[in-house]
Amino acid sequence: MFNINNILRENIKRLVPYSSARDEYQGEASVFLDANENAFGSPLEQSYNRYPDPLQIEVKKRLSGIKGVPIRNIFLGNGSDEAIDILYRSFCNPGVDNVILVPPTYGMYQVSANINDVAIRNVPLTADFQLNLEGIAEAIDKHTKMIFVCSPNNPTGNSINRADVETLLANFEGLVVVDEAYINFSRQRSFIQELTEYGNLVVLQTLSKAWGLAGLRVGMAFASEEIIEVMNKVKPPYNINEASQQLALQALANIEQVNAWIKETLIQRDKLVLGLKNFEFVEDIYPSDANFILVKTADPKGIYNYLVQQGIIVRDRSKVELCAGCLRVTIGTPAENEILLNTLQDYK
Repeated sequence: MFNINNILRENIKRLVPYSSARDEYQGEASVFLDANENAFGSPLEQSYNRYPDPLQIEVKKRLSGIKGVPIRNIFLGNGSDEAIDILYRSFCNPGVDNVILVPPTYGMYQVSANINDVAIRNVPLTADFQLNLEGIAEAIDKHTKMIFVCSPNNPTGNSINRADVETLLANFEGLVVVDEAYINFSRQRSFIQELTEYGNLVVLQTLSKAWGLAGLRVGMAFASEEIIEVMNKVKPPYNINEASQQLALQALANIEQVNAWIKETLIQRDKLVLGLKNFEFVEDIYPSDANFILVKTADPKGIYNYLVQQGIIVRDRSKVELCAGCLRVTIGTPAENEILLNTLQDYK
């Protein structure tokens, strides 16, 4: 049975969070003389002289309606990377605890572990990019605090078998973090629907991909109320700036545009796959539930360098475990995809 107190760091249990000026009163106010702000405004068309809502309540209200999740189960971070870092700082004792990663996967799980001095136990995915449940079970010990699962997975693009993730959730006494950055492009339903069933589940999502807000840095974590309370206690007081909050609210009111882009992305993904299959140097294209494809080639470095010379940037993943020979190609606009295909026609 999962018990958050069994994995929470002792210093975090005792932590008294910073109390910001905006936390210390309730109700409406018109004169703010509490936070040492510039009372005259900002040298901009719109004023940003006031500190933002530390808990981003209006954005969470909008997200709650879209996701069907209560506000108390939502955390907002400066990108999903901040949520990942806060999970490490909250639950993993430096130099003592470990986490399980399943490469190939998103690189920030490892970077964050290294920054926080948390040991990594790598259990590579199987040949078909699925979880090695036996290997994961063997890697777990009393100091294992988290398992990270990216689904759809980056860089492979496939969704992880749902039943396998549920097996982890039911049998592991630490946190299972399911990163769903690309869930909008997948047929698989989100694990958000399972929050009430698994107390050790944390689901990460983002506004950077399908929502087109990568420049605003707004990531989301969905979890039990007790986990969200810990994350809010550990985070900096004003981690999402006012401009990002206001622009996110505007974007979240335009779901129709985002859904149209998602549909077009899936159409363009299929077209790009068909086009790439015509080249002799393309050996395989792996099935994708994301807005990118993993392409196995005969000469990844040569193709990558050639495309760079032509002003086209893809991602060379050929040195990543299980991805030998592979380039990761993001799905672009119809015009961008056509430029890529036409440029590859001249590759020798």
